[in-house]
Amino acid sequence: MIKTLCATVLLVTCALSTPVAATAPADACTPITAPPPQTAPPTSVNTLRQAYSCVLDHYYGGPEMDPRALLKSAFAAYTQDLMRREADRPGLRLPALTGNRDTDWAAFARVLGTGDPAALRAAINAMVAGLHDNHARWIKPAPPSEGPTGTGIVGVSAQQGPRFDPAARPPMFITRVLPGSPAAKAGVRPGDIMVRVNGMPAFVGGAPNPALLDAFAGSTIRLTLKRPTTGRTRVVELRAAPISRQREAVTSKRLANGVTYVQLPGFFQGAADQVLATLRDKPRAVVLDLRGNGGGSPREVTRLLGAFAHGTVTSYFCPLTGECAPNQTDDSVPLLGSRLVVLTDRGCASACEDFSAAVRDNDLGVLVGTRTGGAVSGPAEPYLLDDGSVLLLPRVRHLGPAREIIDTIGVPVDHYAPMTALDLATGRDPGLAKALALL
Repeated sequence: MIKTLCATVLLVTCALSTPVAATAPADACTPITAPPPQTAPPTSVNTLRQAYSCVLDHYYGGPEMDPRALLKSAFAAYTQDLMRREADRPGLRLPALTGNRDTDWAAFARVLGTGDPAALRAAINAMVAGLHDNHARWIKPAPPSEGPTGTGIVGVSAQQGPRFDPAARPPMFITRVLPGSPAAKAGVRPGDIMVRVNGMPAFVGGAPNPALLDAFAGSTIRLTLKRPTTGRTRVVELRAAPISRQREAVTSKRLANGVTYVQLPGFFQGAADQVLATLRDKPRAVVLDLRGNGGGSPREVTRLLGAFAHGTVTSYFCPLTGECAPNQTDDSVPLLGSRLVVLTDRGCASACEDFSAAVRDNDLGVLVGTRTGGAVSGPAEPYLLDDGSVLLLPRVRHLGPAREIIDTIGVPVDHYAPMTALDLATGRDPGLAKALALL
């Protein structure tokens, strides 16, 4: 349930905010404990071996995995990267594998020799991607002096957590633009419909075009945008540039009839106490806006839920074998006694879904908006590799309070109230309107 380190797929790079260990032994990946080293050696065959062993030793399903599948994914990506750079080696082929992790690695390493650093990075990426786990990632941290860069478009309607939503329907429109960013300076606004990206259609065969993710990762992007209020279409070219770090903070406002609206962008450290501070006067009702909330700390979830219930199971963390461990509300938090409506969307992922499922399953409030993102496989733990990169691997699986699987499915809402491009462009909010009608 650790929050995506790059907050959105549309940012190009980001600095690693999780503390990492200063050194790692050559024979193992190391749990992260201290600030990162200023410099690190290049990615090597040993780095790939560390990643291979780390997945088998520390990933939730590692003990039952066939090591041959990991090595096959790694080797395919390794050779494909060489071919793209016209650097393929004659006779480079995957050796016969037996299923024994140690002897297979020894044969694999002999074929690679000293290895190609760029191809080795591609191999590690593919190995982790092959887990098909939305909380398993490999991250090459940016130097501490570097901040995030990008176009400033940090939200689109087709997002499902950090990826595109296979259930998304046209049109694809922009939902959030960072102030002062290249996109903001070019007049790009929430609600603008993306007709084409680098000449490619936003949807292909009724599904979001996956090639758009690579397009947004480039240094320059050309957008054909349609303004829903006027129907006007224009072409905008954006170049990635440094983006001001956006401090995560809770915002709130008092509405009519004793209702307080609170927007929580993430379950970052201290988030629950920030929300509770806005509710000191114990309002009659709370509208908690979790739309676009990418997740964060499970501890913040249980603390905030403690304001609405005590002695309640909020979720379960389950190992591969053995008993699941229940998570419970933080009963040190005084009960508010307020009615609760939670606004969700497909951008509500990870810890946000943990909170939403606890509210729904325990009848703590009402969910309004759209189904959550379905990206809550389990809390990820970070491990350092010898090149300064980091593996994020879940060691347990998340289940909802009713022991239901939420990952890949999401939490359904009680009242469907999606946001459209025209709503965003004109400042309307169907979700908030429905919440107020219910209250």
